[in-house]
Amino acid sequence: MSLEVIYVTRHGFRSQWSVDPSTGNYSSFIRSPTGLPTDPALTSHGVDQANQLAAHLLEVNPPIEQVYSSPYYRCLQTIQPFARKLKLLQTQSFGNVSGDIPRIRVDLGLSEWYGLAHFDHPSSAPLNELQSLFPELDPSYVSSPAPSRRGESLPQLHDRVAKVIEFIIRRSDQEGHKAVILCTHAAVVIALGRVLTGQMGEDFGAFTCGLSKFKRRGFKSGQASPNSESETRIKATVPTAREERQIGVEVGSRKAQSETNPASNVDPYPHDSSQSNQESLGRDGAGLYGGWTCELDSDCSFLRGGEERGWKFSGDESFIETDDNGLWLPTPSGSDTAVDSHDSHIDPVVRAPKL
Repeated sequence: MSLEVIYVTRHGFRSQWSVDPSTGNYSSFIRSPTGLPTDPALTSHGVDQANQLAAHLLEVNPPIEQVYSSPYYRCLQTIQPFARKLKLLQTQSFGNVSGDIPRIRVDLGLSEWYGLAHFDHPSSAPLNELQSLFPELDPSYVSSPAPSRRGESLPQLHDRVAKVIEFIIRRSDQEGHKAVILCTHAAVVIALGRVLTGQMGEDFGAFTCGLSKFKRRGFKSGQASPNSESETRIKATVPTAREERQIGVEVGSRKAQSETNPASNVDPYPHDSSQSNQESLGRDGAGLYGGWTCELDSDCSFLRGGEERGWKFSGDESFIETDDNGLWLPTPSGSDTAVDSHDSHIDPVVRAPKL
């Protein structure tokens, strides 16, 4: 059996933080459970959304067999109710099968996206601290690498997302999982849609607790694993030239290659991995770039409030200004005004929320 479906959800409503773009100093009015200003908990409304999501996830088809999450508190808090309900359901149905019940796998590759900066962005809490807050976590899981603390350009974000989803797909194929779910952040939700479908210019939905569903192209029940000798690999759909220009990536110059063991390069803490390898994009071994179709795009029909806090990209959202040649300009100075970050990223140049 191989992976057939990938479900993706964005975390629920959260409290907010602010940042001074001239210094990189982050702060929040409400203390986070982990003590990190950019790691807030869900609001009461967000908790309600998470519970509604959990009830809905128990009814999806095919049923979810493994859970992956960003290391940030709001994502773990969003997916925790489902993990608990799934454990209770399986225990009631099959007795004491704790060894077979999937735990939440924390993957650093699903972390929040921050724009390029001249300072270090905050990281998430270390795994041992998260385990004390979320007993459902899998302590044995070896994550894919984390993004750079100095932020990422859009091409680097897409590359990071391509790496983590390829890592998860290959592992799921090996473990025989038919369906998995990923709980992550708005920018990563959109990037996942682009990488899986090959529609690099598409603005996929990213509503709070919205549920997306991606199905492997050409997959049929009982089909052999993509790693079997009898299977003809799904060839990648290369993004068009227009899409390449839109995200600023020269896809045509990339080499299709796969990384046999991304986990070997993991940097568990602090979360600061090396720069993204742009040569790794365009791979088709896991069916990326056109190997998957989107059957649900941030569906919110099961949520009482429907679609809320939709988010879209607005450029690179960099904290660093560049000239026409891509050279860095001097860091803006003379302002100590903090920027509020609601449920979107911010524009450090105009110092205003992008919601």
